[in-house]
Amino acid sequence: MKIFKLTSFFLLVIFYISKVNAEVIKKIQIKGNSRVSAETIKIYGNIKLNKDYSDSDLNQILIDLNSTNFFQDIDIKLSNGLLTVELVEYPVINKLTILGEPSKKYKEQVIKIIKSKEKDSFIKKNIAEDIKTIKKIYSSIGFNFIKVNTKVKERGKNKVDLVFDIEKGEKSKIKKISFTGDKKIREKRLRDIIASEEDKFWKFISNNTNFNQDLINLDTRLLVNYYKSIGYYDVVITSNSAELKESGDVEITYSIDAGNRYIIKKIITNPDTVFDKNIFYPLEKTYSEFVGSYYSPFKVKKLLENIDELIARNNLQFVEHNVEEIIEDSSIIIKFNIFEGEKKLVERINILGNNVTNESVIRGELLLDEGDPFTKLSLDKSISKIKARNIFGKVSQKVSEGSENNLKIIDINVEEKPTGEISAGAGVGTNGGSIAFIVKENNWLGQGNKVSFDLDASEESLKGTINYTNPNYDFLGNSLNYSLGSVSNDKPDQGYENTLINASINTSFEQYQDFFASVGISLSHDDLTTDSSASDSLKKQDGSFSDFSADYGFAYDKRNRAFMPTEGSIISFNQSFPIYADRAFISNVLSASAYNEFSENITGASKLFISTANGLSNDDVRISRRKNLSTKRLRGFARGKVGPVDGDDHIGGNYAASLNFEANLPKLLPDSTKTDVGLFLDFGNVWGVDYDSTIDDSNKIRSSTGVAASWMSPVGPMSFILSTNLSKANTDKTESFNFNLGTTF
Repeated sequence: MKIFKLTSFFLLVIFYISKVNAEVIKKIQIKGNSRVSAETIKIYGNIKLNKDYSDSDLNQILIDLNSTNFFQDIDIKLSNGLLTVELVEYPVINKLTILGEPSKKYKEQVIKIIKSKEKDSFIKKNIAEDIKTIKKIYSSIGFNFIKVNTKVKERGKNKVDLVFDIEKGEKSKIKKISFTGDKKIREKRLRDIIASEEDKFWKFISNNTNFNQDLINLDTRLLVNYYKSIGYYDVVITSNSAELKESGDVEITYSIDAGNRYIIKKIITNPDTVFDKNIFYPLEKTYSEFVGSYYSPFKVKKLLENIDELIARNNLQFVEHNVEEIIEDSSIIIKFNIFEGEKKLVERINILGNNVTNESVIRGELLLDEGDPFTKLSLDKSISKIKARNIFGKVSQKVSEGSENNLKIIDINVEEKPTGEISAGAGVGTNGGSIAFIVKENNWLGQGNKVSFDLDASEESLKGTINYTNPNYDFLGNSLNYSLGSVSNDKPDQGYENTLINASINTSFEQYQDFFASVGISLSHDDLTTDSSASDSLKKQDGSFSDFSADYGFAYDKRNRAFMPTEGSIISFNQSFPIYADRAFISNVLSASAYNEFSENITGASKLFISTANGLSNDDVRISRRKNLSTKRLRGFARGKVGPVDGDDHIGGNYAASLNFEANLPKLLPDSTKTDVGLFLDFGNVWGVDYDSTIDDSNKIRSSTGVAASWMSPVGPMSFILSTNLSKANTDKTESFNFNLGTTF
């Protein structure tokens, strides 16, 4: 009873003190403001007449006015009903100038990203941060010895001119990349994994030949992720040293300790007693599919997605989970702990640092919003989704207590980075040469959308495509793509040339876990011109034709990863059918691939491909729409020289199919040769002629077997194929040796 009385007494004292210190504002006096009006200051500070204001309320006014970044000094006094606000305004940046950078593009990029802006406040602490930002931008493109000086010129009337004077210095190029230690993986494969590239005279466009620490950190993450994805759980990149040469170039060495390769021994679900264990029983079937296979964080991620799906399906809230990975000899026990988290709600989410990107782009990736139950799980997954957009250099989060005990405030801080890419490539081989040029922007106008333009030219064709993609249309998680393309083919040996122009709109989305769907429409115009040397059948197709078609597709992807998979499978089906067409046809494509790692030294793959084109209403399929097999699907045969023949011309078929068996032998040759070797067995067929019944449809199974080698030569990657034909048609043209040299600039 005494304790209760004592507590009540203290509460009354606190209440009395707060009331004594509170005072009603009868009059407001604002001094020192010239840039910002008194009424605006009242709004920013939420200052109102005839309202009680305690010391904490006055402190909140101070905080609110400080957050505007208009004032470098604020003094607030309340006495006898008079609130006096004395201000010292920041100077205004009258003009912002970037010196030492001739490129308009880079100047605009710098101005976008730095905090200091024309007509905004001149804040000295921002200048230091801006210098760091500028240095980071230039470091990302190889200028590691950059100097940035600032000059401030007083202009009167509390205005200044701000100058950033940039001395870029010389670029640091990556002269050599080496891998040492217990790698267990061939160096050639490791070079494919990392982003960095050695500087060569032809790589005059690539930024990945420029040395910068962010690129090295990315390489380290990519290497660790790759090793872990194939079971090397305790891999360590023991060092990533960079040695600066007198020339200013850099030699990079990655020292790798791969460690042991682990197999998943057991997977356990450990739910808290507050949950019904029966909810998680369906996971046991999924677990059995992974037990006995090599450990991979991708597998753990997939299992966590299954757990999250069960949690959502059963409408469980405030649920958290974590993963315990217990090592026993050369195996791992994976334990999922599922427990009830704090019952907190999200009061507010603040997005910070997005000087270029619209806030809606970031919020569109969040899995939680104001008023939602707060879980660390949802926040971590949201941060991962933002990072996956690949438009920010860094993404971090901070959680603080809200205005009440059951509320949380989340600050998400992003760091903008350059999002444009330019690349070029060239290739030459037994099938001729080609050159390609690609320009990409991954954050168009700060809206998170992707724009790309690519051009591909060879001896007989010219292709160009413009793509515009919204990866999260209307924040539904669906990708919306617009495309405009043109293909011109000049075939003087066959007596024709044609131009195909195509425009399309399509959307794609993940309908169910691992199950993807797409749907779209396209409009195309085909113009075929023949000369006197063309066959009579081709001359009959001379002219212009248009069609408007719809298409849809499905894909079921169970690969362990999209890049260099070693297990799992993917199957897809696509169909296109006419809505209106001068010559109507329906097209179908079915493809399937399965991968299996027989041992550390042998990885196998089997691939099936079937493609058809059939005319409707007695219409014939035009020459540009007929089917062929690429030299990757049917090796040992010349490109486009398989299937039906009209006169002396191979015309493709209404049907094409292939079946491939491949085995990669990564350790057959010493690592020093920088060469991978594989074996293959191919079966294929191109058949069917709908426009002339007198032409042999060439329905015969072709087959070949041989050796494929990929060599990282001093002038770029080269591939060689040595093959022998097991079966063929009399009209087919074979190719027992094929090589290709291709590289990027």
